[in-house]
Amino acid sequence: MENFLEVVEQINSFINGIVWGWPMVILILGTGILLTVRTRFMQVRKFKTSIEQTLVPTFKSIRTKKEERKENTISPFEAFATAISGTVGTGNIIGVTSAIMTGGPGAVFWMWISAFFGMITNFFENVLGMYFRKKSAGGDFAGGPMYYLREGLPMQAKSDQGRKILGVVGKVLGMMAAVFCALAAIGMSGTQTNKIAGTITGALPTMDAQIVSLIVGIVVAVVLALIILGGVKRIGRVCAILVPFMSLLFIVLALVIIFANVTAIVGAFALIFKNIFSFEAAVGGVAGFTFAQIIQKGLARGIFSNEAGLGSSVIAHSASESREPMKQGFWGIFEVFFDTFVICTLTAIVILVSFGGDAQLLYGGSAVDTQVSMMAFERQFGVFGTVFYTIIIPLFGLTTIIAWSYYGEKAVEYLFRGTGEKGRKISILTFKIVYILLVVVSAVINGELAWAISDTFNGLMALPNLIGLVLMSGLVVKISKNYFMRKKGEDVEPMLSAYPDVNLQFIQDEQNGSEERA
Repeated sequence: MENFLEVVEQINSFINGIVWGWPMVILILGTGILLTVRTRFMQVRKFKTSIEQTLVPTFKSIRTKKEERKENTISPFEAFATAISGTVGTGNIIGVTSAIMTGGPGAVFWMWISAFFGMITNFFENVLGMYFRKKSAGGDFAGGPMYYLREGLPMQAKSDQGRKILGVVGKVLGMMAAVFCALAAIGMSGTQTNKIAGTITGALPTMDAQIVSLIVGIVVAVVLALIILGGVKRIGRVCAILVPFMSLLFIVLALVIIFANVTAIVGAFALIFKNIFSFEAAVGGVAGFTFAQIIQKGLARGIFSNEAGLGSSVIAHSASESREPMKQGFWGIFEVFFDTFVICTLTAIVILVSFGGDAQLLYGGSAVDTQVSMMAFERQFGVFGTVFYTIIIPLFGLTTIIAWSYYGEKAVEYLFRGTGEKGRKISILTFKIVYILLVVVSAVINGELAWAISDTFNGLMALPNLIGLVLMSGLVVKISKNYFMRKKGEDVEPMLSAYPDVNLQFIQDEQNGSEERA
């Protein structure tokens, strides 16, 4: 087993070096900059609008009666809760801690940079996902990068020859997106399970770590099986309950720690901004962190956390009952903002105000990321901090595992869509069984290997998606203009779907909904 894992580590290290090299960094930032310029900084100009179109209607959607829901759909808030549960996970706490420990405080700045541009990237993903989504064989809406790459790219050509070429490119990129999504789902669940196990073993130091990890893996697998076998509706309901609760609890306790160390806040931000380009650890024989290492850790952990550019969260948003692509696009803006600028920033400041002056612990000691983040809560809250951390991390991790099981399921459904109803069900069931079993395995492997594998799959998944976003950026700008023209009262046909018959049906649904609300 050890020899096998060593081979896996060597192969992954080679691929990871290629995937997360400068070309990928340039592609991620370049795409975000391009989309930001094309929308004239919409994530800034329309941030207030995104709040008005997301949080305000949320309370109304929560009160929506079950019998009023359309088809096999979930409410916009449940779609957001499912998507945010895929992004708000152990990466927001342990991942941020890991980024600081392996890239220095400056890595936090690059997480912010990835999030700023990621807000508009996620907006584009959601709009395209909603615009090109289709009814799946199971009766619910299915969307994601594989759909808008296959269906959307040919529509961007003006000639028959161009449509043929882009049709082939779209099919290849769509297939790549689906394959990498399924692999990324496994990698993401593996990381989350591994960190859940690491958290619990850290809280039980007197017990055998391997045995505890195995037990944790089995428990997570059983709970996971009970939830994901119930489909997207059950996933949406579970996430809609857990995500607000655990996020609010974490925010409150993090703020308590920060204000208890209020004199260290300025110093924490100073550490971040002073070490954007380089950082000298100079303790315990540990060398300083180079710019390449800082930016790589910051961007990788930022994308791991908020998933902007991966095209993953759009899969959940595409199952929403909303007919308006722009509404889910606004959820995408708020989603990345909440994930990185709120949760990740709170974690970073908690770690830096607690240990910013302890370079030996953060950069030169033998402590691991799970231990360091747990110690921050232990120092402030004692036993309660340990208990809180031991509960909140598994909840964060579990909701992420649940969300990614759905992403992987939809990717597999896409890959086997031509095998008939029986083939589709068998392929999905097989994926779920493999997914659940690998959760158990992931609990006992090396934590750094789990992070590295997940980073690699995330980078591979982002590649075809970012190419598609660049090529279809003009379409999203057009959809956005159409929406704001309608909001001003101009008489233009709504752009709700790429398919004329579906677009007409959605227009009628929107009109009927408006009449019912009136």
